[in-house]
Amino acid sequence: MTLKDINCCVIVPTYNNIKTIDRILESLLLFSGDQDIIAVNDGSTDRTPYQLMKYGSRLTVIDYILNTGKGHALRAGFKQAIAMGYANAITIDSDGQHQVSDIPIFLEAAAKNPGAVIMGSRDMEQEGVPGKSSFGNKFSNFWFKVETGISLPDTQTGFRLYPLAEIAKMKLYTTKFETEIEVLVRLAWRNVPIIPVKINVIYDKEERVTHFRPFKDFARISVLNTVLVVLTLLYFLPKRLIGKVKKKGLWKIIKEEAVKPEESNLSKAKSIGFGFFMGIVPVWGFQLLIGIPLSIYFRMNKVLFLAAANISIPPFIPIIIYGSYKFGGLFYKSGVQLTSFENLTLSSIHVNFVQYFIGGSLLAMAAGLVGFMITYLFLVIFRT
Repeated sequence: MTLKDINCCVIVPTYNNIKTIDRILESLLLFSGDQDIIAVNDGSTDRTPYQLMKYGSRLTVIDYILNTGKGHALRAGFKQAIAMGYANAITIDSDGQHQVSDIPIFLEAAAKNPGAVIMGSRDMEQEGVPGKSSFGNKFSNFWFKVETGISLPDTQTGFRLYPLAEIAKMKLYTTKFETEIEVLVRLAWRNVPIIPVKINVIYDKEERVTHFRPFKDFARISVLNTVLVVLTLLYFLPKRLIGKVKKKGLWKIIKEEAVKPEESNLSKAKSIGFGFFMGIVPVWGFQLLIGIPLSIYFRMNKVLFLAAANISIPPFIPIIIYGSYKFGGLFYKSGVQLTSFENLTLSSIHVNFVQYFIGGSLLAMAAGLVGFMITYLFLVIFRT
């Protein structure tokens, strides 16, 4: 297949990759027949601008005098591709880690799945992959699943194929490395299919230049994920739920999720045990904010989890707090020992918060374990 078969271009954002940019572009131009390549020079301070000039009309070049970030370069590339009438765009990094010979994999997958995002999936366990890259990818995969409910093997790859019709409808807000996360999550929220394909990757220490700043860029990605998780909980999860409710009815959805005939007894018991744990653990006000994403990530039964987590409804809260204090007193002898509910006040809790926190955490673990064991035994005996 060729790029023209799916009306596709290739976007190459580059910043000070003088050692590898020529090799990438020469390979791309051979593949594309001297067409369909958009290079975005994001304020390079080496000889990259001069290298791009020598290709003349064989390339569409976008030049920025100052470096504004990979996300800004991608956005400029998308805008140019849309203006030129392309339906799809492949993005490829210019640091030499990706192989142009893998492009047919993207084209074939896109032809079979029109309108889908095709994600290059690197083998992050192979020899030579930097430890920080492997960790960063696992971190990103976790939050992507929390935000979208979709499991992907590699959410940080820069080798992707995007359907431009959906991107044309979006206003992107980020400008650095986090843009690749923003656009992927928001496309998933728009119900755009995301298809992973295996690709090769090369990490040459002599050639590769990375501009990822571990502290600054990781902080920016963390802030973005925080915003996306909040939006997921406040808007997109309720929106999906409301859509299902309109289609099926609330009671039917609750019943289907709770019963799930294909779900194992072990999985159901884990959901209830985890619900008891989150309902008691002393993170008041954040139990569901923490528990719901984790229950989604670990594919627990959401109805059973929420039902068990409601052990902390108002009538039981004083009992839980008092039990936490007493339980903590068994292990933290320096604490203020309460002898009755009458002694349970905000002041008494404040006097020795450590005792309460230790007791609450241990009580939550004990309740979760007991809830899990009783539920599992009950299901094994009575569930057909």
